[in-house]
Amino acid sequence: MSQIIISGMEFRSFHGFYAEEQMIGNTFIVDLTLTLSQNNAENTDDLSHTINYEQVYKIVKREMEITSKLLEHVAHRIKSAIKIEFPTLLEIEITLKKMNPPLGGKVNFVAIKL
Repeated sequence: MSQIIISGMEFRSFHGFYAEEQMIGNTFIVDLTLTLSQNNAENTDDLSHTINYEQVYKIVKREMEITSKLLEHVAHRIKSAIKIEFPTLLEIEITLKKMNPPLGGKVNFVAIKL
């Protein structure tokens, strides 16, 4: 087995429960760990034998552009879209962070991990 890690994808998006969050927006950070049963790219040096990082990024970007109230919903959509595009993945772990959430005090981020 092998894992591909894509860390620190940063987006300006408009997710949040409150209407103000959906108007003002916030910074979100996405980290992914993709688990493959076999990664033949290490032997073949052929992109078709692994997961294309650029395609994964485009999927995440597309889903981050769709406003949602809950981080759980956004993270689930991202996982589902990646699984559809790359059905051979064994596991997808996503961490979605909302930076500086409006909780009434200083908080670096809140996050959901699926």
